[in-house]
Amino acid sequence: MSFSDAEAQAKANKNRTGAGVSAQVQRLGRFMSGMIMPNIGAFVAWGLITALFIEAGWINKIAEGLNGAPNDGVMEWTASVAVLVGPMITYLLPLLIGYMGGKLVYETRGAVIGAVATMGVIVGSEVPMFLGAMIIGPFAAWCLKRLESTWQGKIKPGFEMLVDNFSLGILGGALAVLGKMIIGPIVSQLVEWAGEGVDFLVENSLLPFASIVVEPAKILFLNNAINHGVFTPLGTAEAEETGKSLLFMIESNPGPGLGILVAYMLFGPRMLKAAAPSAAIIHFFGGIHEMYFPFVLAKPRLIAAAILGGMTGVLIGVMFNGGLVAPPSPGSIFAWIAFTPPGIGNFVVMFAQVILAAAVSFIAAAFLMGFGREARREDAPEDDTAADASAASPTPATV
Repeated sequence: MSFSDAEAQAKANKNRTGAGVSAQVQRLGRFMSGMIMPNIGAFVAWGLITALFIEAGWINKIAEGLNGAPNDGVMEWTASVAVLVGPMITYLLPLLIGYMGGKLVYETRGAVIGAVATMGVIVGSEVPMFLGAMIIGPFAAWCLKRLESTWQGKIKPGFEMLVDNFSLGILGGALAVLGKMIIGPIVSQLVEWAGEGVDFLVENSLLPFASIVVEPAKILFLNNAINHGVFTPLGTAEAEETGKSLLFMIESNPGPGLGILVAYMLFGPRMLKAAAPSAAIIHFFGGIHEMYFPFVLAKPRLIAAAILGGMTGVLIGVMFNGGLVAPPSPGSIFAWIAFTPPGIGNFVVMFAQVILAAAVSFIAAAFLMGFGREARREDAPEDDTAADASAASPTPATV
């Protein structure tokens, strides 16, 4: 499925009718998927750059392994490339989502005002604003569409461009300012609540239930705030006393994300199914968990699969005294192996946490996607369009 095919399918899905809450939820889910799917390639590009060029990336690790010590020349070069990582996840990816969301509502003009309004929520928060982009992009386009409908056909010839440009500019600027003023405090409060919730669960020895807070927070790209604000300080103190800490394994387990991506490979809609393998490789081996977040945002109910997988991994760690000696960064399977304490028992528990978390999240995600039934329904309009085009094409005359 091409970019234009995904866009056309999202528009068709948006306009489907149906009664009841279930139909409305399905239409919302398909619309959100239409914002995410065309931008998966951009997420893959960001994931590859991150996995290869950050300080803990694979190029520096390979150079260190060959040299026997950190290679200053290679590290300097990778650092010059790694400056792309922050701006891409902070600005580029949310802008693409806001642009696409606006385009689905009001064509090119909706896309432009969606990007303008998204810039406001980006600078109003200290974390990547993917959810904010998915909200304000379509909302800005809808506002512009409604505004311009009030004078459609009433503008004198020659003034259309002037009115169009100023209406988009004024409304887009106002929404950008509004987004900056509102979204920043809201996100800050969400981070504070999430941190307090996790802290409460840790203090009361309810670690498996921490996934109820952690996994949704990860999908909203609040994972670093919780990880570095709660788990790393507490885990470091515990590791100094006992030699390892389970707190390092709660947020960084690559199992839940792997299970969801494998479910997409087998049961997802055509375009996401094609993108899932590369995302799984970058996520599991490169430790870039953000690669699976768009797949969950495309179908928000899959958050339940991530929660169940995360709870499973933590529960195994609690039952069999799992733990790592330091926070794995990035959270790849190789980092988990490197930071597992010596002893065959520790490695068995570690692999069990990853494998069982992946298995549970895979089963839950496959169930929530109807074991492929939902994907077949989503792909049906594309198949029907292809069949109509084939039927309409003239057949060559036989001699």
